[in-house]
Amino acid sequence: MKIEEVPQDRGMITDDRREVCYAIDDQGRYVLTGSAGWEPKNIANRQAWEQIDQSITAALASVHAGKASPLAYHMAVHQMDTGLLAKYAGLSRIKVWLHLKPGAFRRLPTTTLGRYADVFDISVEALKSVPEAHGPGSRNR
Repeated sequence: MKIEEVPQDRGMITDDRREVCYAIDDQGRYVLTGSAGWEPKNIANRQAWEQIDQSITAALASVHAGKASPLAYHMAVHQMDTGLLAKYAGLSRIKVWLHLKPGAFRRLPTTTLGRYADVFDISVEALKSVPEAHGPGSRNR
């Protein structure tokens, strides 16, 4: 598309920042230009964030109901599954899965809790706790 055709539909980018994309200039060369957004992309991003918010809310409800450990909440916030967290923490998937159970999580040694806390870049105390509620868009994006 030509530079003057680059979409400028505001969406996820709400200030004066622009995302970089390629367009064709007057001489027919590809050049970098800025875009405030594109409506189809904005819709897809909004839907994805809504799904992530639902996942976080569900994980938080499971933790509050005593069905899951706080690890489930932190995994949802950071958009991780057991396999990814296992790789980052240097643990087996089975161990991570087991640590999602409240009883197993309560018995974890400080060293293992520290590994998880390091992955999430939080303190061990923060790892052991969860907020009372989660509102849409309340996590850092």
